Amino acid sequence: MNAVKIRGQQRSRSDGVKDSESQPFDETLLEFLVCPLSKTPLRYDERSNELINEELGIAYPIIDGIPNMIPQDARMIHKSKATGKPTES
Repeated sequence: MNAVKIRGQQRSRSDGVKDSESQPFDETLLEFLVCPLSKTPLRYDERSNELINEELGIAYPIIDGIPNMIPQDARMIHKSKATGKPTES
């Protein structure tokens, strides 16, 4: 058998993306995305670039415009007792 060499270039995560800018999050995805743990809708926080689950107090990061919905990668946020809303930790 003859081995076929496939020449490929190693691509970095930022191929085609300027170093100083990241891809924006498409907020229309919020219509379809829910928390994988509680199955409740998420809120987009533009300031932190995260999807927030108000009920559980967790934030999923958005990397290059793509939400990382892996629960182990989510960040715990503290809920304010007065308002019941999460605050940044």
